[in-house]
Amino acid sequence: MKIASYNVNGIRSALNKGFSTWLSEEQPDVLCLQEVKALENQVDISIFQDLGYEVYWFPAEKKGYSGVALLSRLKPDHVAYGMGHPLYDAEGRIIRADFGAVSVMSAYFPSGSSGEERQAIKMDFLDDFFGYSQDLLQERPGLIISGDYNICHRPIDIHNPVSNKNSSGFLPEERLWMSRFMEEGGFLDSFRHFYQDPHHYTWWSYRARSREKNLGWRIDYHMVSKALEDRLEGAGIQADAVHSDHCPIFLKIS
Repeated sequence: MKIASYNVNGIRSALNKGFSTWLSEEQPDVLCLQEVKALENQVDISIFQDLGYEVYWFPAEKKGYSGVALLSRLKPDHVAYGMGHPLYDAEGRIIRADFGAVSVMSAYFPSGSSGEERQAIKMDFLDDFFGYSQDLLQERPGLIISGDYNICHRPIDIHNPVSNKNSSGFLPEERLWMSRFMEEGGFLDSFRHFYQDPHHYTWWSYRARSREKNLGWRIDYHMVSKALEDRLEGAGIQADAVHSDHCPIFLKIS
């Protein structure tokens, strides 16, 4: 199974930049999308259906904001929308599909970069999501949580850890949460399972030619439950895909 995750920063914008061509070439079995920023009826989903995908959409209530989706060549046994929390579900942050013993979730964690209020909401979300994921693991132990976590875990995951030490997305408390999520929560960072070298990023600012200079952040992950560790076959980052300020990430499991 080839699973991809991509924060498209607006699906309509990404489609205008050749996203459908990319999808037809890569053909992941499951594609997790974040920041679709559109209702399903605002997008010509026949583009995806013609490529053989089932389409599952969970937008934010606020127009042009947030929202997740999941495209799949395999028909899921079940699709779950949201995590049962009114605020987070209104922002369209979680969608999950179950395929036999394996579940794949598309998740878009809040950003705290706009100010203290959103940072507080982000930290509340992290606490709530930890508990939610632990409860879900009891029911669905073969769990893959893919998406934009809006957190760089380690200094190796950000181009300048010193100057960003007080930046949302690299705050000590956020990084500690990531460590706890893996060490206590039972998840592993699939990319770091295979690669330990630096300069691999998944998001770049549009400013100061950051992408051209590879001044980025690795904030997109396929987090895999320990129950699936033996089934990992590969992971990767496709930095040359330029339909968004993020790039797609891949995971292969047997």
